[in-house]
Amino acid sequence: MAQYKLIHCNINGKDVEKMVDVRASLTDMLRNDYHLTSVKKGCEVGECGACNVLIDGECFNSCIYLAVWAEGKHIRTLEGLLGPDGELSDIQQAFMEETAVQCGFCTPGFIMTAVEILESGKEYTREELRKLLSGHLCRCTGYENILNAVEKTMKKRLGKV
Repeated sequence: MAQYKLIHCNINGKDVEKMVDVRASLTDMLRNDYHLTSVKKGCEVGECGACNVLIDGECFNSCIYLAVWAEGKHIRTLEGLLGPDGELSDIQQAFMEETAVQCGFCTPGFIMTAVEILESGKEYTREELRKLLSGHLCRCTGYENILNAVEKTMKKRLGKV
């Protein structure tokens, strides 16, 4: 089996082509080849959520997702949420307003999961949101503020505020 494979995918709205080691994780490709440092290397076994990215609109732990599996996929990282003039997205702004950012290490992964939740267009109860966000570990225990930020953004998007 070949050790390298050429893949084509879309990262944050840009079509890219890259020769990747077939053993490399998507985290490694995004960080090392594209300098997308919002994708954090945490546990590297798919348990902490720090490396979460959206792949075709669904959240995945990029540390256990092989780079070669990205062939033909649309990948979004935190950097892809910025507006055309560098302005923050509504969920990023809510994280700041609700002080949901402490050390910041887990924040990108939480925000990417929140994007998946928010883009569903559904209204969730606070308990449902808690469960949907449960795949993340925050050592600073910022869970309540994170939950507040996601709930606030959801309600704004649904016109409930």
